[in-house]
Amino acid sequence: MKYKKIRQRIVNHPPRFLAMGFFAVILIGSLLLMLPFAQGEGQNTTYLDALFTATSAVCVTGLTTVATVSHWTLFGQIVIILLIQIGGLGFMTITTVMAMVLGKRITLNDRLIIKEQMNTVSLSGMVKLIRYVLASTFIIEGIGALLLSFQFIPEFGLARGLYVSIFQSISSFCNAGFDVLGTASIVKYNNNPLILLTIGSLIILGGLGFNVYMDVTANKLNFRKYALHTKIVLSMTGILLLAGTIGFLTLEALNANTMADMSFSTKTLNAFFQSVTTRTAGYFSMDQAQLTDPSIMLSIILMFIGGSPAGTAGGIKTVTFAMLLLMTYSEIKGNRDLEIFQRRISIDQGKRAISIMVLGLSWVLTATFVLLALEPFALQDLLFEVTSAFATVGLTRNLTPQLTEISKSVLILSMYIGRVGTMTLVFAFANNKDKKYHKEAYGNVIIG
Repeated sequence: MKYKKIRQRIVNHPPRFLAMGFFAVILIGSLLLMLPFAQGEGQNTTYLDALFTATSAVCVTGLTTVATVSHWTLFGQIVIILLIQIGGLGFMTITTVMAMVLGKRITLNDRLIIKEQMNTVSLSGMVKLIRYVLASTFIIEGIGALLLSFQFIPEFGLARGLYVSIFQSISSFCNAGFDVLGTASIVKYNNNPLILLTIGSLIILGGLGFNVYMDVTANKLNFRKYALHTKIVLSMTGILLLAGTIGFLTLEALNANTMADMSFSTKTLNAFFQSVTTRTAGYFSMDQAQLTDPSIMLSIILMFIGGSPAGTAGGIKTVTFAMLLLMTYSEIKGNRDLEIFQRRISIDQGKRAISIMVLGLSWVLTATFVLLALEPFALQDLLFEVTSAFATVGLTRNLTPQLTEISKSVLILSMYIGRVGTMTLVFAFANNKDKKYHKEAYGNVIIG
């Protein structure tokens, strides 16, 4: 009877169900990775390493404590890529597809959970959306794998080349950052436009959000007809990509450890890729440990913002960042409403954006403080690592394998919080029963 009550409290509460669902997938993945035939010969895998890898895969982050290509067998790598696909699409998407295949009815509660997972406004069209998500994912990943195979098949042979192409395509579209190329990510391809542009495009598409695809494909290239959400996502994505590219090109062009020896076109390509991967993929074409201090700061800012809602990226999201800018602008102008693209937005949306930013920033600063107390590394390096984990980016300044077990556990928690979402976790475990049905009298405080 007690079990039944607990089950009902989870199943009938969408945010709680999502939080526990992701936790369950991580737990199963970590146990699979602990199997002897998941680990390479002579590898000594601790449960913390398996848990860290499973969390990083499900939370589509890419931070690792062991080298993916050498530590895990083919079975282990397949487990990782399946966890990435489940984490990228959302476990509820996979659950719904299985129910549809088995001919089961999608209940109202299922639709509520999908709505929470996909960050949609309406309950209508949930099944159609799931079908669209699945179809568009496999089409985009398939095209990505095909393009990558032109490089990897000649380099690795047919079987290995196809495997690497498929793995990298799924990992890129899901913004995961895992690779089976080695410990230096794609640094060896930093002068290869095919690799950088293909992976970069997959990262961008994964980070836009599936509802944006539906809107763009329905209205072709007519920007005026796009929904307000789509307009904000596309505008903010373009602005951040351009600003990041110009910023990294300016800051790294003369850095002898990154771009100094490159041609201008290659510098621009790598600056663009760095701008893309910080939001939020984890691949790198330049050694992150060799970046200048201003580039580290720019990377941290872009990582914290992240991609867009209802996609595979992390961070506080582009729309949240746009709402914060709009709130600031409205306050400066003395407007009571948030206005953009000749539309008004509810002030409640702005309040939610502030909550997401404050909760996210609070966690990043708290986790960084804990790591500072435990580790001998510099503040900027630890802040970079924590932000990368929370924003599910996966970029690293080569610290993760060197961290203590407590610090690795903090990063595991950061990845989980970042993937599930701060507000989802708050709604999942907060007690909202004691609601007030009266309003207190106004009081005055001095601000600023």
